[in-house]
Amino acid sequence: MTTPTPPQPSPAPRPSPAPLSGPTPRPSRTAAREPFDRRLARAVQTVTGRSLGPYQTAIVRIGFSLTWLLFLLRELPYRHELYGPDSPWSWEMARRLIADNRSFSVLMWSDGRLWFELVYGLAVLSAVLLLVGWRTRAVSVVFMVGVLSLQNRSVFVGDGGDNVLHLAAIYLVLTRCSQVWSLDARRAAREARAAQAGGPPRVDRTGPLLWTVLGGLLLATTWFSEVSGEWWLPVLLWVLWLGNALWWLVCRFAPGEPRTLLDALAHLGHNAALLVIMAEVCLIYATAGWYKVQGSRWQDGTALFYPLHLDYFTPWPALSGLLAASGIMVMLVTYGTVIVQVAFPFTLFHRKVKNVLLVAMMLEHAGIAVLLGLPVFSLAMISADAVFLPTAFLAGLGAWVVRGRDRLLRRAPAGTLPEQRRTGEEHGPRTLVG
Repeated sequence: MTTPTPPQPSPAPRPSPAPLSGPTPRPSRTAAREPFDRRLARAVQTVTGRSLGPYQTAIVRIGFSLTWLLFLLRELPYRHELYGPDSPWSWEMARRLIADNRSFSVLMWSDGRLWFELVYGLAVLSAVLLLVGWRTRAVSVVFMVGVLSLQNRSVFVGDGGDNVLHLAAIYLVLTRCSQVWSLDARRAAREARAAQAGGPPRVDRTGPLLWTVLGGLLLATTWFSEVSGEWWLPVLLWVLWLGNALWWLVCRFAPGEPRTLLDALAHLGHNAALLVIMAEVCLIYATAGWYKVQGSRWQDGTALFYPLHLDYFTPWPALSGLLAASGIMVMLVTYGTVIVQVAFPFTLFHRKVKNVLLVAMMLEHAGIAVLLGLPVFSLAMISADAVFLPTAFLAGLGAWVVRGRDRLLRRAPAGTLPEQRRTGEEHGPRTLVG
């Protein structure tokens, strides 16, 4: 007798294979796209929640203050002929020009030699203090006043770098350029460590005293506003003074939501000034490049040949003659200068190409300093270019300087980064300045 075989379950039907031809269905872009209001909120949070580019603004601060300091020290024996009472551009001629173009200069308050020496000395001192980052908010205002006063006293003294320095001195007042590599950052880190340890809060007497002195100078600026120059600059100084006074009052008596609001406004002002500095650099190179394109000497590749044969622009005649003797080298440098300057603003969103052109422009300005004898102009432009340097490079440069300092002073190397360099930006979103 045969045992009946139980029925086997039928296999599940296999899905038919996808056709080899035809596009694979993808999720809709509209469904995956973030809503506009959320993107807008994140953008607002970015520009109001933190001050971008702390390393970039610090290197710009160091570069411009060093440029101005070196210029003032270099011209110290000739300061009376350049900006003082012995200048061919006399005080009366400067007064008439300033009354006409309304440029700002506290040197118009008096034509005395003592007043000039005081202004020149304060300009040197403010450059030193801004370089090391001591009380940067107040010192940057004095630095701006010194730059504008001396440059507007004799407008025909300069080599092009004075225009860049003129603008940068105004922009630096609005930036938080002492977040890293400054005595202010070191003091803030020390106070934060003391607060974490439960120590009593430190009473700051230097800051209010400094701003009180600046308030007296601001009253004098308002009193002499008829001869100082344009009206908007005293207004800007009053806004800065009142803003810092409000900041001090809020930090002392209302450290809650009012402090958060002022912090957001300070972040916004810093980021706006940083954007203006970047736009200014792009505008300088774009206009310089496009004007060069229209010149016949730049078109035929011989523009560099002529300044290399001018006595005024040949501090090293043998080196200038060696370069001018090579027609191919003159042509390559001439065309390369135009290409780099025209192309740079269009490469900002391509990080690798931007960094290559940035190095090329800095080397170009270093060559101008050596070959044409324009160190102030070159150093000012290199300082402006530094706003586009990568954050990783600047942080590594700072660590390398710290290690060199420790070896020189025979200090034990620190196990962690100093507090003043912990900005929180290393893991944040990448930007044009990062």
